[in-house]
Amino acid sequence: MHVHPVLGEPTLMLAFEGWNDACESASLAIRFVDSKLRGVPLADIDPDDYYDFTVRRPTVHYQAGASSPITWSSNEFRYGVSDEGLELITGLGIEPHMRWRSYCESIVELAVDMGVQRCLILGAYLADVVYSQPVAVSGFASDSSLLERYAIEPTSYEGPTGIVGVLASALEEEGVEVLSVWAGLPHYISATPNPRGALALLRKVSQYLEIPFDLEKMKEDALRFEEDVSKVVASDNELSDYVKELKRREFAQ
Repeated sequence: MHVHPVLGEPTLMLAFEGWNDACESASLAIRFVDSKLRGVPLADIDPDDYYDFTVRRPTVHYQAGASSPITWSSNEFRYGVSDEGLELITGLGIEPHMRWRSYCESIVELAVDMGVQRCLILGAYLADVVYSQPVAVSGFASDSSLLERYAIEPTSYEGPTGIVGVLASALEEEGVEVLSVWAGLPHYISATPNPRGALALLRKVSQYLEIPFDLEKMKEDALRFEEDVSKVVASDNELSDYVKELKRREFAQ
């Protein structure tokens, strides 16, 4: 903990780089919110217990041979207050390699200590979708009525889960309302970050938090991204044929 503010019932908003963050859309969305709220540092989680540094190595930035500080994997929490008076804690982390239950206990402890009553968790995944179509947003919630209220398609999935699924369960056990929102992105487009995915998530974030974010710059970035992808698809016959097949499947449904 860097500071110990006295908060009311702040909302917790989280995203995790890695498996849960296709094309960095979720992390881009939460960084956008941080920039708008001008949040200040609240806490961080020491990475030593949770990461294999041969898998995700620390980085350096040498210039002209000058020494450089080491940058380690970080899990940072910030807090701020919107113009509408909403107290918000944001957390941007990296999916840990080990000790998931202990990692989640740390975040749940922070949430309980700060009086958090609800949590919004962002994610993104890769799918067979047409890149130029509106980004589909799906999710799961501790209360299914939240999905209907915010027009979020209920997730139908069975299989391996990421840290988001484990953490959502841990928060629910503590009585915290959880809404997890995911953007479905084309698996054949590897360009990152994907502002189209971030924009789709931010629209739901704005509804849930009742904060009217100015998304014009993100919309412009998303349009340029789509135009660039269109050029790539048009120049690659195999990729173009694949996209046409996806469109035919979509039309058939």
